[in-house]
Amino acid sequence: MAVFRRVLLPVFWLAIGAVAAVALAKLAFFPDQTVTPGIGAGAEPTGALSEPQVPVERGTIVNDLELPATVSNDPAVAVTAFKAGVVVDVFAAEGKQVQAGAILASVREQVSQDDGSTFDLWSEIVAPATGTLSELSLAPGQAIAPADVVGAVAPATFRIQGTIAPADRYRLSTEPTEAQVAIAGGPAPFTCTGLVLETPLAGLTAESAEGPTSTTVRCPVPDGVRVFPGLGATITLSGGVAEDVLVVPMTAVLGSNEAGVVYVPGPDGTPEQREVVLGLNDGEVIEVREGLDEGEPVLEFVPVTPAEGDETTAEAQG
Repeated sequence: MAVFRRVLLPVFWLAIGAVAAVALAKLAFFPDQTVTPGIGAGAEPTGALSEPQVPVERGTIVNDLELPATVSNDPAVAVTAFKAGVVVDVFAAEGKQVQAGAILASVREQVSQDDGSTFDLWSEIVAPATGTLSELSLAPGQAIAPADVVGAVAPATFRIQGTIAPADRYRLSTEPTEAQVAIAGGPAPFTCTGLVLETPLAGLTAESAEGPTSTTVRCPVPDGVRVFPGLGATITLSGGVAEDVLVVPMTAVLGSNEAGVVYVPGPDGTPEQREVVLGLNDGEVIEVREGLDEGEPVLEFVPVTPAEGDETTAEAQG
């Protein structure tokens, strides 16, 4: 019996090892081919991608255009001589506060007569504005000629100034003449009248050959409003209000002024173009005056189509 047990145990473990080897080989080279329904090769798509849609709604558009701006001094005004002659007396110096029309210097011109005699013709150089004499280059005995610039007056007045991008000009149905201004950390918002929109004209110099890229918006700070140069501000231009009108998101429209195009789902679900007449917008939604009805669905985003001749894009979409 002892001999039998010594032979039987090794044979038993060899058999166990062989079974394990066969099982591992099956898992490695012959995996289970059972397909779970809905997963793997037999799966079918259960949904389709679709463009998001939004209904045409009624709303109110407040077309306020806000522009970052800065408080700055009004530019200095040149002190100019209007007659030729020699400076006799100077009555002011740089840094002095002057009123508009104050006499800064007297000038004498000796005029010759036909008989060879002369007479003195007196004139005056006056301050062109109220403010501080920031420059003055006059001295007794100095000869001057008409149109000579002999100094400058820095006015004690300020302006609010910002810029408006060319595309934003479309949001202004008319040229505004006033604006609401808020000074950062300053007094309560106030109305700034005398508003000017100024676009430099293209000139013949190299710097201006390409033409202007933006428009300057400025207006004077009213008397009694305390400000300092360099303060930040916000200029708010009113471009109008449209109440109880049909609106759609700006993302749904090609164009933003007068004529535009939106896309509506066709009978088979394919997007179809629809021409519309546009009105005011506030940068997020836009008024649709003609071309759509309330409640009608439109694509929330303008579809992206491949450029003509772009075979790579067309193949990728196909």
